[in-house]
Formats: sequence, structure tokens, C-alpha cells
Amino acid sequence: MARDKRNEEKERGIIRELLGWLLYILIIIGLTYVIITFVGQRTRVSGSSMETTLSDGDNLIVDKLTYRFREPKRYDIIVFPYQYEENTYYIKRIIGLPGETVQVIDGYVYIDGNLLDSDIYGAEVMNSPGIAAEPITLGDDEYFVLGDNRNHSSDSRDPSVGVLKRKNLVGRAWVRIYPFDEMGVIKHE
Repeated sequence: MARDKRNEEKERGIIRELLGWLLYILIIIGLTYVIITFVGQRTRVSGSSMETTLSDGDNLIVDKLTYRFREPKRYDIIVFPYQYEENTYYIKRIIGLPGETVQVIDGYVYIDGNLLDSDIYGAEVMNSPGIAAEPITLGDDEYFVLGDNRNHSSDSRDPSVGVLKRKNLVGRAWVRIYPFDEMGVIKHE
């Protein structure tokens, strides 16, 4: 009788221990989901469109939280999904903001008819204005983006990218985590 009681208590202890571990694992999975969905995500730079700011192979953490509390700003480096290829994300710099008219004339960006002379990020004068040869007026929730390596970038000048809607912005490039010698917070302005 005493043995049965001890075995029964031992079994309950094992079941309690297993339920405790199961609860712990479920909490970890839940927290991971919340962080990846709402706070941050790791992404890898592929290609040279953002050189010299970001290089091919750089690993970044994308801040998905900031734009829940404030609007994107000019020169923010953002991540967004490429609409024609699943699980492909682009990294570009915001140049045109909602309500502005953007045009590329003689290789330079004009906002509302004025030269954007504070644009120090473009590596070179643009060879092709693409669809921005004609003025593009952005809607209330639209953004015009360019890569820093302008002549080697598929960006808002390319019809396959075009202007971005606010809802398509995954987040803002926040921290470079690799390569280790360049690790740190990414400067946007």
C-alpha cells in the first residue's frame, strides 16, 4: 500500500515536471513569435544597392516597433517586401514623403520642384531617372525610395518597385550585427 502511494506521488511529480517544461516551452515560443512579429527581425543585405552605407553580406536587425509610434522620416533606411518574389526584402532609403512631388532631373532629385541638396547619400549622379523622369506626386501614405548606390539599385524609379505604401514598410534598419568589425547602430541622417 505504501509503495503504491509513493509510486503515485512519483508519477504526479513527473507529470507536474513535464507540464512545467511544456508551459516553459510554450512561453518561449510565444515570446519569440511576439518579438519576431512586432519588435525586430534579422535580415541580410544581398547586393550592392546600398553601398557605401551597407554592403553585400551585412546582417542587420530591423526595428519593427518605431513606425508604430512615429511616421517614417526622409533618409530613414527601411526594409520592405519585394512584391514579385516571396520572402525577398529590399533595403532602401526614404527620399520622398507623403504629399510631395518627386522628380529626377539631370541625375538629381527634386522635391516639389526644388533640388534636394541635403541628399548626401547618393554615391553618384543617377544615369537613369526611370519613371521619375516625370513628376510623381505621392499619396497620403506613399513613399519614394532610392538605394545609395543609385546606378546599381532597383528602387522607386523602377516600375517593378514603384512608390511604397506605408503598410508595406516592414521596419527601419537599426543595428548591423555582422561583420563584427562594423557592428553598431546604423546612422540614418
